[in-house]
Amino acid sequence: MKLIYQQMIGFFVVIFTTLLIVSAAMINYNNRQAYETNWRQLEGYARNFGEIFTEKDSQTGSYTPISTEFLNEVQVVLQDDQVVYVVYNANNEVIYPNTVINKALPKAVWKELKAGKVIRMQTNRSTNQTTTEKGPAIGNGAELSYVIYPWFDSNKKFVGAMYIGSRVTRIKSSMREMERNLLFALGISLLVALALSYLLAHFYIRRINRLRSATRAVANGNFDVELVSRGRDEIDDLASDFNKMVHSLDESNREIARQEERRKEFMANAAHEMRTPLTTINGLLEGLAYDAIPEEAKGKSIQLMQNETKRLIRLVNENLDYEKIRANQIVLNKRTFNGTEALSNIVSQLTKKAEAAGDEIVLTTTEPVKVYADYDRFVQVIFNIAQNAVQFTENGRVTLTIKALATATEVTISDNGMGMSDDQLQNIWERYYKADPSRKNTKYGESGLGLAIVHSLVEQHHGQITVASELNQGSTFTVTFPNEVEAKRLDDHSQRIKPADKQKETTK
Repeated sequence: MKLIYQQMIGFFVVIFTTLLIVSAAMINYNNRQAYETNWRQLEGYARNFGEIFTEKDSQTGSYTPISTEFLNEVQVVLQDDQVVYVVYNANNEVIYPNTVINKALPKAVWKELKAGKVIRMQTNRSTNQTTTEKGPAIGNGAELSYVIYPWFDSNKKFVGAMYIGSRVTRIKSSMREMERNLLFALGISLLVALALSYLLAHFYIRRINRLRSATRAVANGNFDVELVSRGRDEIDDLASDFNKMVHSLDESNREIARQEERRKEFMANAAHEMRTPLTTINGLLEGLAYDAIPEEAKGKSIQLMQNETKRLIRLVNENLDYEKIRANQIVLNKRTFNGTEALSNIVSQLTKKAEAAGDEIVLTTTEPVKVYADYDRFVQVIFNIAQNAVQFTENGRVTLTIKALATATEVTISDNGMGMSDDQLQNIWERYYKADPSRKNTKYGESGLGLAIVHSLVEQHHGQITVASELNQGSTFTVTFPNEVEAKRLDDHSQRIKPADKQKETTK
């Protein structure tokens, strides 16, 4: 069953049930009110009769007798209201009319009357007797609504009672008319309820259909979709969440496209980088195979092949390292070591490369500074950054500094080289990105993965890396590694976070 019909049925059932309850309550209330009104009217008649019955003669001081003729005349007057009555004296004897079959009221009833209680009842339709047999059989078998009203004189003395009733035909006729009108109104209300249910269901289903259409558009690759959300209810909240999801998917799609473009560029670059050393190696091997290379040049040829082979290994290893780091497949063997000594070794390794570019590379720190990290990965991070600084600086200066902070160790690598623009700064940590594509064929930095690896390694140490740069003014990289106490605290915290929660925290 479609949702619109489910919604319609739901709304209709609620409205229909409400109308039935209200209608039943109204019918019951009107029935009670009709009988209540009738009983009050009969009590009024009985009370007026009682005033006449208990009226005393001013001369004799005795009760004024009510003649049978007077009662007959009153009976005729009340005939149109279908009223019948029986009058009892203080001894429970019928004094009017003489045609009553039950001459006396039951003792229990009489006791209640003497106590001043007014009895209200109805006769049974089939037997013309009350269900408690409290009244006489009068009215020619008609169903009656009646009261038995006690009379007392001015001295509160019980002097008699009156059984007075009226046929319920008029009451039931009025109630049937009211029920017909109510049923007609109920029918009209149900039609209106059906139409209203359809409108309400259509309103909600239309909003859901907009979500469906938008979802279908996104599934077909159209991310230029936005739903209007007024924040009124959960559907509007869902629309807001949908807009955020589409925006996130759009950004992810753009990022995937950008990474795919860079991957293609990398593959082209890698193919070019690999083709050159492979061609060189293949040519030298053919020369050696056919003795086309002079004996004195064979050693140089072998050395060249070794260099080209190492270059290929670097290309492969950088990609493997990055994938392992991203997949958390590397194990960090953290320990405390002398960071100043490690930086001094890096400076020694890069001195020849710096001199070849006319650069000067110096370590400004002389005192020992402790570092808590994986030694090999620490050297890999600093070496990569320092090597880039040398590569992008000509006839300049590269400076390395290390110092201890309250909860970390900070390493700064600065140069006065070519620097980077704001756009380049935004992308330097991304995979396959090269700030200077013209240098893709140099000996170092063939893949564009160096800084991406650096960034991932620093994050795995729970450290931070920042860069400040300006075109033609140079760059400054600042790397911090937490000390042993802080690093262990961060390790414990990360282990308590579930992978899904950690992903959410990273996203935030």
